[in-house]
Amino acid sequence: MTTLGLVNIGALATGVLASPRLDAEAILVEHGRIAALGAASKTGAGSADVVVDCRGTTVIPGLIDSHCHVVLGDYTPRQKTVDFLDSYVHGGITSVVSAGEGVHAPGRPHDPVASKALAIAAAKCFANFRPNGMKVNAGSVVLEPGLTDDDFAEMARHGVRHAKYGFGGYAHPKDGEADIRRAQTHGLCVMSHSGGTSIPGSSPITHDVLLQLRPDVCGHINGGTTSLDEAGIDAIVRETPMALQVVQAGNLRSALYLLRRCREAGALARLCVASDTPTGTGVMPLGVVKSVCELASLGDLPPAEALALATGNNARIFRLEPGTGSIVVGAPADLVVCDAPAASLAKDALDAIARGDIPGVSCVVIDGLVHAGRSRNTPLAMRLATVTACKPFPTRTT
Repeated sequence: MTTLGLVNIGALATGVLASPRLDAEAILVEHGRIAALGAASKTGAGSADVVVDCRGTTVIPGLIDSHCHVVLGDYTPRQKTVDFLDSYVHGGITSVVSAGEGVHAPGRPHDPVASKALAIAAAKCFANFRPNGMKVNAGSVVLEPGLTDDDFAEMARHGVRHAKYGFGGYAHPKDGEADIRRAQTHGLCVMSHSGGTSIPGSSPITHDVLLQLRPDVCGHINGGTTSLDEAGIDAIVRETPMALQVVQAGNLRSALYLLRRCREAGALARLCVASDTPTGTGVMPLGVVKSVCELASLGDLPPAEALALATGNNARIFRLEPGTGSIVVGAPADLVVCDAPAASLAKDALDAIARGDIPGVSCVVIDGLVHAGRSRNTPLAMRLATVTACKPFPTRTT
């Protein structure tokens, strides 16, 4: 397999909250994974088949959008837009987690058979379909009354790893507790809607309901689009171990309030960032990086830590492939090369994030392959990485 080297790295964010920065001027990628980090002379990155010259700019892990409304294929019925996932790659997003394919499926049926079928179909379709290289963690079953242990076991066998609660046909939101437990028993990571209603037919889910339901993840705690109140946020942080997701489509004031509470409670490891798009808010290729910039610049969070909330934290909380969302030896080589945007006062991408400026992306690598160069969505990077094929590739003969 083609090797890849990244050289002349100026700054590196690891995606690991406990150690968010690393001094390394080069990365060597072999077989789609990070093989070495450190000095160019020691890693051999400069002798790889393909070399990305970062020109003193910043390398970060590929962003993970842990609340993305995929259905089937690279289109969104809600916004009548095609190729939105391809576009999200240009926003530095290399992986997404489905928030339940059934939520926005046209004519969505509410019976358990259809819910199970949609989840299995989505998991299998996206296992074979990667828009612009993106990893789509699909097959999130929307919990409906009537799903049985056998149903959850069958879904788990066929690659369904996530479940969404809050849009099923339950008379009262608390009625879904048993189904959440069944899903968890079969190894599914359960994310629950929280806050006010977002689409017709959904129910508001307040903090007292969440305290009983105990999902693995409190989805869009800052609102999708209406947030839990501050007392409810305090209770969830204080009384539960659940992960806490903030989204771009929610309330920024509540996101900053939650950030303060998590820092006070030593609970940043439970906090993760997503977009909750495409929805009524729209298609937002820069939704995740925009939230990172807001948390860093308005919440006084070091930029490398803010990036960890959108990378390593998401991967761990949603149980993605080990190493995803982090720059460590052995991890999947999902990498973004970026810099301060042209005309910014910042010296590099991390400084730009701290100032609230969206960095310019000049290269996106997924599983060790370059899938995008200069982004069509971010501002122009002050310095652009260059990509060079250093060795001739063998031609295929038949």
